[in-house]
Amino acid sequence: MSVNYSERIPNNVGLSENRRLQRALEAWQPNYLRWWQALGPEGALDYDVYLRTAISVETDGWANFGYVKMPDYRWGIFLAKPDEGRTIAFGDHRGEPAWQEVPGEYRSSLRRLIVTQGDTEPASVEQQRHLGRTCPSLYDLRNLFQINVEEGRHLWAMVYLLHAYFGRDGREEADAMLERHSGDPDKPRILGAFNEPTPHWLAYFLFTYFTDRDGKYQLASLAESGFDPLARTCQFMLTEEAHHMFVGETGVMRIIQRTCEVMRELHTDDPERLRAAGVIDLPTMQRFVNFHYSVSLDLFGQELSTNGATYFTTGLKGRYHETRIADDHRLTNATWPVSVPQASAIVREEQPALLAINERLRDDYIVDCQRGLNRCNKEIEKHGVEMVLTLPHRAFHRRSGVCADVHVSPDGRIVTADEWARQAQQWLPTQEDHAFVAALMQPVTAPGKMASWIAPPSRGIHGKPLEYAYVKFHG
Repeated sequence: MSVNYSERIPNNVGLSENRRLQRALEAWQPNYLRWWQALGPEGALDYDVYLRTAISVETDGWANFGYVKMPDYRWGIFLAKPDEGRTIAFGDHRGEPAWQEVPGEYRSSLRRLIVTQGDTEPASVEQQRHLGRTCPSLYDLRNLFQINVEEGRHLWAMVYLLHAYFGRDGREEADAMLERHSGDPDKPRILGAFNEPTPHWLAYFLFTYFTDRDGKYQLASLAESGFDPLARTCQFMLTEEAHHMFVGETGVMRIIQRTCEVMRELHTDDPERLRAAGVIDLPTMQRFVNFHYSVSLDLFGQELSTNGATYFTTGLKGRYHETRIADDHRLTNATWPVSVPQASAIVREEQPALLAINERLRDDYIVDCQRGLNRCNKEIEKHGVEMVLTLPHRAFHRRSGVCADVHVSPDGRIVTADEWARQAQQWLPTQEDHAFVAALMQPVTAPGKMASWIAPPSRGIHGKPLEYAYVKFHG
């Protein structure tokens, strides 16, 4: 399905055939552009960036590469190809035809899902808007901008659904997407992780590693939705989310590689000597991993959730790879293990699987995070370094769910408030850690050059060499 770029809003949904909807979205577009100019990438409005633009949703090639000024990027509305005869795969409506219109009885719940997902997209752009000033290379700067414009297009996808299917309520929700801002004390973003600052590139790489990975699992669950337009929208978004996680995982790997190279050169694992040499020591990396992983775990919601159960039984949001799961897809009598605090320990106890939908998705996410961390540890091992990076216990540093009111160590022990106060600076990034990392963030903008704290990538973008001018500055 090719994208029609002759229209003011590129799309593959036949927007010109619905003049009322087209006018409504064209009225929203100037507000979006004003938001981008005010809160998008700082100081980058006039840069020429070597960006990928979707020209088709076909799997055999849907991207076109070329220099674009970001305010001129052709944001639009792209849905994956329809699956003729698709039926709902789970819940009370299992086996029924997928909905092409919003079921009236589920209107409010469906709108809430779309708004929550949509709110995360501009939030991450706002969180990352200052990072271009301290880029470690033009390669990394271009990848940052690619993610930014794709998050912007993901916002367009959700706004289209709100305008097309939810009338006045949908239009008001779409306007509110541009009125909430990350970290705003009066109008913050809906989810906590999207109000956290992203002050430097280490935080950015870990955000794209952990928080965008949460996005993968949320989008995959919504891609199972019985509401077909939402499912098709998320299926296409997943193709772009994979690149966001690639940026995060390879960025973390390159930082580790450079640190290990310096450890071998200096024959030391002393954090102070490594910091003096201008690289990020592995204990510091571990503290940042602990923080970003725990914050991202909160995005999955309560361990036992009536909302999660309702979304499943009504067919609005499935599980990860729902159709590949070998069960009845109704969960009438099934159970699932859930982690809960009990006396002095965190224990796993069986709970109704329907209520534990969020926890099952969190389990899938944890397995995926560990796979990526295993690859990082192989890089450490390759350099003869004995340290192993680990994921902290799922109950560590949680701000929502059953463990929000208990102090849990990275190895899963329930500890006293006093012990937490004594040990927290060993487990989570300190102000000193942030100050040290921020001091490393000196911009490197010569083609082919790389900041000293990160190794170069193994290859360039779209077959281009690392020395390619992926971003061209003016003025």
